[in-house]
Amino acid sequence: MLKILYRDEDYIVVHKPVNLLVHRSYRAADKIFLLQTLRNQIGQQVYPVHRLDRPTSGVICFALHSEAAREFSEQLQARQVKKTYWAILRGYCDLSGQIDHPVKTETGKQKQAAITDYRLLATASFPIACRKYPTSRYSLVEFSPQTGRYHQLRQHAAHISHHIIGDTMHGKGEHNRIFRENFGLSRLLLIAKQLEFYQYRQQQNILVETELESEFAAFIQRAEWQYLE
Repeated sequence: MLKILYRDEDYIVVHKPVNLLVHRSYRAADKIFLLQTLRNQIGQQVYPVHRLDRPTSGVICFALHSEAAREFSEQLQARQVKKTYWAILRGYCDLSGQIDHPVKTETGKQKQAAITDYRLLATASFPIACRKYPTSRYSLVEFSPQTGRYHQLRQHAAHISHHIIGDTMHGKGEHNRIFRENFGLSRLLLIAKQLEFYQYRQQQNILVETELESEFAAFIQRAEWQYLE
């Protein structure tokens, strides 16, 4: 049963579980998809208006009819939809910054312009050796993408050498292994935390937020984070 975070006559926002595809893909043999699961759960057609990668969890919106889908798509094109993600990155990153760097498309043959703003929320270290260092350092970061490209946050994190933990495509194997062996975490530590969009019929902004999943939250609580004020 999917967790419904928000619903009105035009849109429904749910929490996407980790490792669930939004819709069918010729690249995957999956038989269960978020779109069909939601459709069956609420008993009506839903229209995807944006997507999350399979390993990314969190807030995702669907339109309940074609007009609402068109309105949302226009907001996306105008960069009026605000998305906020949380992620665990390797190393201590800068307090804030903007990553303006082209990223590869799904085919890998081309690149598209992409922009991501980020803000450091907290840092933590563990007495676990990694390569030549006696400790392992990590950052809890808030991402605010200005564009919506294929694997944008994962590619941008790798570009600044602060790879997202659990990323098997763009990440660092030694840090992924540390999390598997020491914390029992093998998932991508990236979650769509908030989504804000304009509800054209109600003529007001709608802000939807979700909670961290249990294993993600448990790690946050376990570490002795140094939070920034």
